[in-house]
Order: sequence, then structure tokens, then C-alpha cells
Amino acid sequence: MLKQRVITALVLLGILLPAVFYPQPAAFAVVALVLIAAGAWEWARLNQYGATVAVSIGVLCAAMCAASWYGGVLYMQLKLVWIIAGSAWVLLGAWLLRGGSGTWLRVPRAVRLVGGVVALWVAWLAVIQARMVGINFLFSVLVLVWIADIFAYFAGRAMGGRFFVNKLAPSISPGKTWEGVCGGMVGVVVCAFVWRGLEGADMAGQISLYGRLSLVSTVFMVLAVLFLASMSVVGDLVESLFKRSAGVKDSSNLLPGHGGVLDRVDALLPILPLSMMLATL
Repeated sequence: MLKQRVITALVLLGILLPAVFYPQPAAFAVVALVLIAAGAWEWARLNQYGATVAVSIGVLCAAMCAASWYGGVLYMQLKLVWIIAGSAWVLLGAWLLRGGSGTWLRVPRAVRLVGGVVALWVAWLAVIQARMVGINFLFSVLVLVWIADIFAYFAGRAMGGRFFVNKLAPSISPGKTWEGVCGGMVGVVVCAFVWRGLEGADMAGQISLYGRLSLVSTVFMVLAVLFLASMSVVGDLVESLFKRSAGVKDSSNLLPGHGGVLDRVDALLPILPLSMMLATL
């Protein structure tokens, strides 16, 4: 299993890194489009649609991204899109986690399908615009999610159950603890200060998310990264809720050893539009 995970990760890095560092964002846009389309296919399957509909939804999502690209949407100021998408993630995420599987299953299946496709399309717009801002900015957003996840894992393993009696969301993801959440938040704050400290004056044109947030104030940067870390947890838990409602462990088997695309990008789906919202506002 570990060998399979490592091989898959190396193959993904071998595809993603050259695309990210390609001088123009087009290469990364194509790779991200393929991944988002695969995520849309998985989403249709999670909502119990058949193979033909699932493939059609994947193609539709790819077409939405391509049309946005061709129509120049990628080059527009999308502040309102980020505000609406970010607010939806905060409000609907809280509503879903409070209500659990019963609440989710009462939502009409067609509404669920459309909502998921729109969320994936917005995430694609956000990640490509983040790459257009700069590689340093894009990686600062991605690393925030990775750091939150890594620190949460090790903090949960080392201290889970020592300070909090209750688990984070036992009915959705029994393994997650409040100690893990706290560890993830400590990790992202440390990451923000270190990253910002390493940015020099010559990085003005490639300023990171943390650099942009600190232009308001250091306190604002800390509060913002804590908020983003908490929303990465929401993204993770919401996808776990979807899978539990569908009765599956992984969103698919597209990525051997890792599950599906949605299993890898769940925490990024709310973070990408929220990061763009904070950065642009």
C-alpha cells in the first residue's frame, strides 16, 4: 500500500511540477482541468448516477472550464465570485456538518449534483488565477492546506484524547480529534511567519498569500490563516460526510493508494476561493 502511494505521488508530482513551473499558466490550466473533470465524474458517482451520466458530467465540467478560459473569464476580476463561493462554503459547510447525513440526503439529488459541479468549476477558476498571480502565491495556498493536514495528523496521533474528551466529528470521521485541529492551526501560523520572513524585497512581484495578508497587519494575517485552516477541516469533513452518505470509503480508485481526486482536493475546494477572496479584497 505504501509503495503504491509513493509511486502514485511521484507520478503526480512528475506531471504537476513541470506544469506549474512552465512559463505560461496554460500548461497548469490544462492539467488542473483534467483533474477537475475527473472530480466531477467522481461527484456524479457519489450521487448514485450511472456511468453514462457520470462521464457526461465530467465532460460538462471540463467544457465549463474551457468555455471560461476561451471567453476570457480567467482574466477578469472575480471578487464577487470569490465572496459568494466563500460565503457559501462557510454557511453551507456549517449547515451540513450540523445536520449530518440526514440533512444532506434530504437535498434533491439534482441540486446536489449541480452544486458540486459549480464548486469544482469555481475551484478551477481560483487555482488558475492563483497561478496567474504567481508561483509563490499558488504554493503558499497549497502548502497551507498541506501543513494543516500534516500537523493535524501528527498532533492527533501524539496527543489525541489528552485534552478534549470528545472527538471532532465522531459520526462523520471518527479518527479526527480536536487536538489534531489545534496542531494544524499551530502549524499554519508557524508556516505563515516563516514564509513571510523568507520573502525579500525582490519578491514584490511574487508575493505570497501570507505577504498579502500581512500588508493589512500581522494580526490580520494570523486570524486569516487560522480561518483558512479551519475551513480546510470543513472541506475534509464535508467530503467525508458525502462518502459516508454514499456508503463508500473513497471517491474512486483513480489514484492508486490515494483514492480519488476528490479525496486529494477536498480541503482545497473551500480554501481556493476563500484565499482569492482575502487576497483580492
